[in-house]
Amino acid sequence: MKKKPALIKLHWLLSSQFGLDLRLFLRSWIGLPVYLRDWMSFRKAYVGPMKFKPCMHDRHEDGGSTKSEYFWQDLLVARAIHAAKPVKHVDIGSRVDGFVAHVASFRDIEVFDVRPIRTDVPGVVFRRADLMNPASLLTAAGVGYCDSLSCLHAIEHFGLGRYGDPVNPQGYQRGIANMAQLLQPGGMFYLSTPIGKERVEFNANWVFDPRSILHCAEAAGMTLQKLTVISQEYGQQESAFDDSALADLALRPYQLGLFIFTKNNKWL
Repeated sequence: MKKKPALIKLHWLLSSQFGLDLRLFLRSWIGLPVYLRDWMSFRKAYVGPMKFKPCMHDRHEDGGSTKSEYFWQDLLVARAIHAAKPVKHVDIGSRVDGFVAHVASFRDIEVFDVRPIRTDVPGVVFRRADLMNPASLLTAAGVGYCDSLSCLHAIEHFGLGRYGDPVNPQGYQRGIANMAQLLQPGGMFYLSTPIGKERVEFNANWVFDPRSILHCAEAAGMTLQKLTVISQEYGQQESAFDDSALADLALRPYQLGLFIFTKNNKWL
């Protein structure tokens, strides 16, 4: 394993799972002299009450993050849904404080998640559901519940137990098949997930060979219309999805694949 990916993985493990963010710790110590200097300067010119609440690393950050794969997937899919104007859009497990909020700002949306969401949000209907279980479906096979469906950065968690879902190595396959049943013929399905050298990073997520996702979707009666690849280095780029292009993507360590499928009309 190359040194940089290993350090990134170590940083993620220490910060997200054990609360030890060494990068933040070092930045804070570096920023301490500047904080004390600014405190004393402000104190000399201000006579009101003051309390210590240091924020010593924010000066080193950008004004906002636009490199994150979450930023790009949320923006691109929300814009696509706005342009498509579907009758009913349903989301499966995407970020409520990102993508769902984007969509809810201009239309109603239903959100299915294996975990409960107890907050009332204008324009959002929450339903608790395990999409690995066919009993969670709200429609008979071939009929469909919605004409637009999204699942962003979620399918890679299915069956790994991370969010309280049952452990199942075929979880993502069942999830895609069941989501396809929710979608009406002719409907649009927006799916994003990590792609690259296929592996399970238990119990965080899968990284899929993009052909694994494509095969599952095709078996469920869907056709790929567009593939966008997102990375911190290159932002978002539309990709070909012929055999050669998919094989190349399957050799890379990690990127985010944003797939746009349509449900086939053979059931009409």
